[in-house]
Amino acid sequence: MQHLRMAVWAVFCAAFSAFPALADKLSLDEISNYFNGLKTAQSRFTQVNDDGTTSSGTLYISRPGKMRFEYDPPEQALVLASANAVVIIDKKSNQPPETYPLSKTPLSLILARQVNLKQARMVTGHDYDGTATIVTAQDPKNSEYGTIQMSFTDAPTQLRQWVINDANGGQTTVVLGAFETGMSLRNTLFDPGVALQHRDR
Repeated sequence: MQHLRMAVWAVFCAAFSAFPALADKLSLDEISNYFNGLKTAQSRFTQVNDDGTTSSGTLYISRPGKMRFEYDPPEQALVLASANAVVIIDKKSNQPPETYPLSKTPLSLILARQVNLKQARMVTGHDYDGTATIVTAQDPKNSEYGTIQMSFTDAPTQLRQWVINDANGGQTTVVLGAFETGMSLRNTLFDPGVALQHRDR
């Protein structure tokens, strides 16, 4: 556990060191509008897993509903969110990919067609730590699916990190690098069928 705390803290400090402290926390309306205006994005990411191990890769987002985690070697994992499902593909394995309903993960909150963080019982925490606005949210109809704690910087508003506490008690932290937006991302990037074809070649 101590190893995990140190890993999260080191990654967090590296991500936020370039951002000066700000005067005010962002409102829930500002953050909702940020997501609703976000169509495509990509970023490098560092992931800190529940056991303290870390990995890195490139994240692609196409709202609504699509996300791709492409992990760097030596890992051969690919995680895709599309068509209301999350698919986990191990490129080194001949086994079928694991598939879960997107609605059962907290990521569904930020991939929704219309984000409204002011819905009753959705936001359980809304704080400011002197550098970032921190919002903890859950599906108000399915709180048992876990929570997502998101950190945002301002001027302009930008998602910098999230921590997912899942239904099984596990915790995964994703720290984002520079967030590029507005690019064209082809739909095949999020298609599990296309990814499996490449794996089998």
